[in-house]
Amino acid sequence: MFEAPASEVLGAMITPAFLISASGTLVLSTGNRLGRIVDRVRALTDVAEQMAAEQPTPGVSMDEKRNLITTQLTQLAIRIQLLARVISMLYLAIGLLVATSLAIGFDSFFRWKFSVIPICSGLAGGCMLFYSSMLLVREARLAVTSTLHEMSYVRSIVARHAPRPLREERVIDARP
Repeated sequence: MFEAPASEVLGAMITPAFLISASGTLVLSTGNRLGRIVDRVRALTDVAEQMAAEQPTPGVSMDEKRNLITTQLTQLAIRIQLLARVISMLYLAIGLLVATSLAIGFDSFFRWKFSVIPICSGLAGGCMLFYSSMLLVREARLAVTSTLHEMSYVRSIVARHAPRPLREERVIDARP
């Protein structure tokens, strides 16, 4: 009966560690993105509260400002829901990849009778990592679209108060 040397078994058990490390990096990045969204929502809350108390600024439509805030909050809600799904998927991927590593060790101990278990858990963990990456791309595109919308609003305010017409800049369309 075939028995793998300990070095091969340990090497196979460590292989998922690279994907676990990648998942951990994405978890940190996603956590930072979540924090930035929370900060942005709080900033918009402050702006909305100030709008209720202040007189309209000449040349700035309060309706435009309200529409911008409403649009931004809608985009932020979508983004935070995506990121919550991503972080759950990443934690699940990490768990599956750790299970893969352990299953390789147990499979070796039982003389390679249960090889389907580490293969399935490794594939599932890799798929979760891939799906999370795709969701992060979608969220990044939403962030770019939202930022471009806000920049357009600011540009229109600046243009209204400019002594002479401003030069139009070409903006890349980043719609998801």
